[in-house]
Amino acid sequence: MSVSVRIPTILRTYTGGESEVSAAGATLSAVLDDLEAKYSGIRGRILDDKGELRRFVNVYVGNEDVRFLDNLGTATPDGTQISVIPAVAGG
Repeated sequence: MSVSVRIPTILRTYTGGESEVSAAGATLSAVLDDLEAKYSGIRGRILDDKGELRRFVNVYVGNEDVRFLDNLGTATPDGTQISVIPAVAGG
């Protein structure tokens, strides 16, 4: 299954500057594994040492935040758009 992954500016150094890349996988976890195989190091910027989503990284499958779905087990049907969005803080 092929999906489109939108890459935030801060992580584009891993994708050679590409803002959107293709990946394969039936779940978000599998998609992240595929991204790691293609773009070494990117998974470690999205997941923490325990293999969970980093606290300040939001991931959407379609328009849904995966934290309100099945987290890394969230299904990623063919053609789905996944967005990786770092949280922004400030004052």
